[in-house]
Amino acid sequence: MKASAFAYARATSVANALELLGMHGEKAKVLSGGQSLLAAMNLRLIAPELVVDIGDLAELRGVVVKGDVLAIGALTRHADLLRSPEIAAHAPLLKDAVAHVAHPAIRNRGTIGGSLAQADPASELPACMLTLGATIIARGSAGERRIAADEFFAGIYETVLTPHELLVAIELPLVPKGSTHFFQEFARRHGDYALVGLAAQAAIGDGRFTDLRLGFFAVGDRPLLARSADKLVDVAITPAVLAEAACALGDELDPMEDQQATPAMRRHLAKVLLTRCVSSLLARSDLAVGASA
Repeated sequence: MKASAFAYARATSVANALELLGMHGEKAKVLSGGQSLLAAMNLRLIAPELVVDIGDLAELRGVVVKGDVLAIGALTRHADLLRSPEIAAHAPLLKDAVAHVAHPAIRNRGTIGGSLAQADPASELPACMLTLGATIIARGSAGERRIAADEFFAGIYETVLTPHELLVAIELPLVPKGSTHFFQEFARRHGDYALVGLAAQAAIGDGRFTDLRLGFFAVGDRPLLARSADKLVDVAITPAVLAEAACALGDELDPMEDQQATPAMRRHLAKVLLTRCVSSLLARSDLAVGASA
């Protein structure tokens, strides 16, 4: 199957892209890397009348430290994130996560902005944005809008972006010195869509979590920043405490059923990842009982 007929326009600037989006609204779709958009069009899941190609807008590429934040242009490709020394130094969780995104051919074309705007609930990067406390920067005719990551994702393939806005950048707070992270996902094969995944960032002092952020993905209609992480902060972690947190996590999740997994399986795998995460971050083998899937 091939895409329905559509018009094509290559934006020459952000202002030009916004002008085109303003004229066509919901009838237009933005093309950045195209790894999700073109597949959906070929399956005729979407049929835009106009495709606005922003791929040549070099101003939307790059990674740079600005004061106390790490600024990432929306058109920065996954492969560039993997190679970036700034990402490795200030957001190593993101580097680990990107290594699990699909396959090299897709990482060479796909962009961070495209991934976030696509808002696939099984995608790694939206969960990382929650975990790292990202700010999503959108630009429209009225100017820029700064959106907290935990307010950006609205449902399956849905965000709070309007049809007249363009995602232009992401800002991440610099990871504090001494912090640590964990990333793992279950998938049928490396590069396949995740059955369940976890992106975690933590600070540890005297063998206890002083801060812990757990971003789960593929566990509902959007990424989840688990409230149950609070049960593990500023307390001595025992198997009983961990079991209580795992039970609370199960109550938070609202997994969907598909051909890959049942809701019960996804809840189980999420609890396995929680156990592995806590055991790994604290380097405690006594907590790893039951951590195998």
